[in-house]
Amino acid sequence: MNGRPASGVYVALGDSMSIDAYAGGPGRGAASLLHRNRDEDFPEWSAKDLDSSGFAAQLLAFDGATSDDVVRDQLPRIAESPTLVTITMGGNDLMTFYGDTAAARSAADRAASATDEVLTRLSADGRCRIVVSTVYDPSDGTGYVPGAALPPWPEGPVVVRELNSALVEIAHGHGAAVADVHAGFWGHGVGSGDPAQPDPRPANGDLWYCGVIEPNAWGAHQIRSIWWQALVDNGWQPRPSP
Repeated sequence: MNGRPASGVYVALGDSMSIDAYAGGPGRGAASLLHRNRDEDFPEWSAKDLDSSGFAAQLLAFDGATSDDVVRDQLPRIAESPTLVTITMGGNDLMTFYGDTAAARSAADRAASATDEVLTRLSADGRCRIVVSTVYDPSDGTGYVPGAALPPWPEGPVVVRELNSALVEIAHGHGAAVADVHAGFWGHGVGSGDPAQPDPRPANGDLWYCGVIEPNAWGAHQIRSIWWQALVDNGWQPRPSP
């Protein structure tokens, strides 16, 4: 990545970590905020977005997407060669086998292989900036969200960390940036409140989840912030605002 002002096409691939639905509606999800900030919600981020650098956006992530969905359904829908891609994938692969550690580990391996395939295809021309996101843990390492209708899964956080280690290794192997959402969200799940609560904009701004595994409005903002910092740390500089 170089430090020159950039413009081009931004594509968001992945699951509900990227979308608007759980953050309060259109324009409020992580990918939407990265593309165009909502100045009324986050005035300190005014013009600190991709739209201000001349980017168009194609937001292809959708609720419940697994890594297979990203490969089969989302990649083929990219309309033109992207210059920037953010990826959130792997969490739903694990949730499909919640509580079954062996099956979840196999799912994590498949998600890692799918991530490698996605990055191989995206980086073929060498011009696309890619940001790979790690998967967060709403249990904050406990393996249990008391407000959820789910039993404890003590090994769950271990499997999440194993998946994330694989994602980081694959990202580095392809020269992609890593957005460590797992680290950034630590302590903002059960450590701050009830991740199962349904409010997309809870009064508790330290709680970044709703519906157990979804990013609320504050969580979406934080994912966008982590992506932005990963880009800056890898040499991308936004176009100065007028």
